[in-house]
Amino acid sequence: MTFTDTPHAPQPVAGDRRRWFALAIVMTAAFMDLVDVTIVNIAIPSIQRDEGATFSQIQWITAGYALAFAAGLVTGGRLGDIHGRKRIFLIGIGGFTVASALCGLAVNPEMLVASRILQGAMAALMVPQVLSIVHATFPAHERGKVFGLFGAIVGLGAVSGPLLGALLTEWNLFGLEWRPIFLINLPVGIAGLILGRLFITESRAPRALKLDLVGVALVTLGLLMLLYPLTRGRELGWPLWGYASMAGALLVFGALVAYERVKGARDGSPLIELSLFRVKSFAAGIAVQTVFGIGLGIFFLVWTLYMQVGLGWSVLRAGLTGVPFSVAVSVAAGMSVQLLVPRFGRKVLQAGALVMAAGVLVYLWEAERYGQAITSWQMALPLVVMGAGMGLIVAPLTDAVLSEVPREHAGSASGLINTVQQMGNALGLGLVSVVFFGVIDEGLTPAATGPAFVDGFQHALGWVAAVLGVIFLLMFALPERPAQHVEGSEETPAAVEKEPELVS
Repeated sequence: MTFTDTPHAPQPVAGDRRRWFALAIVMTAAFMDLVDVTIVNIAIPSIQRDEGATFSQIQWITAGYALAFAAGLVTGGRLGDIHGRKRIFLIGIGGFTVASALCGLAVNPEMLVASRILQGAMAALMVPQVLSIVHATFPAHERGKVFGLFGAIVGLGAVSGPLLGALLTEWNLFGLEWRPIFLINLPVGIAGLILGRLFITESRAPRALKLDLVGVALVTLGLLMLLYPLTRGRELGWPLWGYASMAGALLVFGALVAYERVKGARDGSPLIELSLFRVKSFAAGIAVQTVFGIGLGIFFLVWTLYMQVGLGWSVLRAGLTGVPFSVAVSVAAGMSVQLLVPRFGRKVLQAGALVMAAGVLVYLWEAERYGQAITSWQMALPLVVMGAGMGLIVAPLTDAVLSEVPREHAGSASGLINTVQQMGNALGLGLVSVVFFGVIDEGLTPAATGPAFVDGFQHALGWVAAVLGVIFLLMFALPERPAQHVEGSEETPAAVEKEPELVS
């Protein structure tokens, strides 16, 4: 990996213990973001019941966050490159904490949706700095270990979110019902803000960059034109303007690529560093991240509605049912980078896609066989298989995508990685209108609602299995042996000046 040194921060030193405090702080922020997504999913039915939210507002509580997150991630990453990753991280975590308070104090569904959009925008400032700070803080040979820890944190977030959300909603602390799922972010965010000022070392791009405002406008416009019609299409009867908007989004993205090419040649500070896509590991990994996000966006929202509305389970039972999945994600993610990928390379990720697809198909078979009589223990096997497959993908994929990225573009690259995953997630949430609500009749009687949601879940699982098949095929474009960061912490001047090589 050929990272360029930055004059604003010393070269990472293996003996500096402060870097582990910095890692704990930024990982806590990443954990808070992950928990916030999963914790909201488990509480959605309670929010709908207590606030009288419509199905459209339910989608916007999740999709609004994902949309704002996706639209702002590239910009957030570039702002860190320009103004300092520590500074933007602290602004992001502070804003995220304030937005969480507003979510917890929301008086109606409209205020909750608006607060979630603000929360997503603040997360877009905070999250891209996590991987950038890791790149600037740790020497090259330690980053594989760090990415393994990152994968374990992903799994831990998946474990903690549903269970914590279920407990907080079930306990109804101080009569606040679902609100503590957001208010719990306040002490964590405040602690992260204080400790981050003390332990994180500032870093930024080694040469002066300017924020590409035209690029920001084009990225935001293109994403909005694509995702807004998908999310509201079913509710509005799929109007013609929605199809026109989605088609127009492709033209906007084409204009973005053309403009960024000119911008890069003119002053060297485009919003999206197009040279990154000449690195095969980065380009292929970005494609996989996008499609993977679509599958996850569909599954998690539909799964929650299936258990609580379709099967009539309590929020606590639904949360506990997901624990085997989350534990399997955490264990497999922790093993994959350190033990499996160095030996088997790309095959680990492809095995993960096949294993996860197998779990989805077993789940589909069980859902069809047992219907509304299915039990939590019967779900355990497919959930463990799905979780193991997901764990084999998440940590090594991040490592493979970033392995050849130059240090001066770390913020832009991590912003792009998170953007495409969140864009895929938002696309998946939008497609819920088609693959789930689209097969459920409106105006159902209470007796018919449960069976209809069970049937809708089975239909959605078929789509998730198809998405995983596409991911398996896309993974053939990944390098057979992703870089493993085995080089020493000192880089030669030649390596500093060298352009990233294409991986064959």
